[in-house]
Amino acid sequence: MNAWGGTMFEPLAEWLPHCGADVLCLQEVTRTPGLAGWTRFDDGERTLPQRANLFEDVRAALPRHQAMFLASDAGPVSDGGGSVHVQDFGLATFVDECIPVIGQAAAFVHSSFVEHHEWAIADRPRIAHAVRFVDRDAGHIVTVAHLHGLRDPDGKADTPARRAQAERLASLVADIRMAGDLAVVCGDFNVLPDSETFAVLGALGLVDLVGTTDTRASRYPKPVRHANYLLVSDPEAVKQFEVLQAPEVSDHRPLVLDL
Repeated sequence: MNAWGGTMFEPLAEWLPHCGADVLCLQEVTRTPGLAGWTRFDDGERTLPQRANLFEDVRAALPRHQAMFLASDAGPVSDGGGSVHVQDFGLATFVDECIPVIGQAAAFVHSSFVEHHEWAIADRPRIAHAVRFVDRDAGHIVTVAHLHGLRDPDGKADTPARRAQAERLASLVADIRMAGDLAVVCGDFNVLPDSETFAVLGALGLVDLVGTTDTRASRYPKPVRHANYLLVSDPEAVKQFEVLQAPEVSDHRPLVLDL
């Protein structure tokens, strides 16, 4: 799920301890060392309240999970007193402490780390993260990868940058995944359902479960309702898949997969 920087933190914090996630993949996660509470984010197009350290907030809500954060970029935010702080922005992955993590990898799928003096509206760096772990109950190994895809003010149509992003994501998955692994690739792709991204990932045997389903919550006002996707290497391993409509904890709907 794209956590929207914790803008809807109260319902998110209430939902997290009861969501039952063995593995939780979050995009738009903030981290400001030494600061808690609320900050204000401004990129010239939007002004949003964000948690100063959503990573630590979620870690506190899931104390029995292994927590990993990766920064794609960083930039200025202001606190309630008007002081400016440098905030890291990126991905977080949480894995239940009973699950042995046996590998992980990360790679930038667009550009590279930037510390902004002012937040850019477009062309911001994007990173992807993958973990490989043992599912003791099922007796097999699972690779899960996620990303927050490139945002383009012109829309979600395919571009050369998005094609390159898909190829780099596929390369990351291919590098960490071993023969026999069940693979899951998910995230806020920021593309349309007919994107060539799915052909690139399909070459790895990955099948999308979302299609044209609306993945945006009521707080999102724009008409194009496609953003989040989830692909699996073995659809027959899927016990249940749901695009969760309630509770609303972000402007994105969580994708919930039971394997």
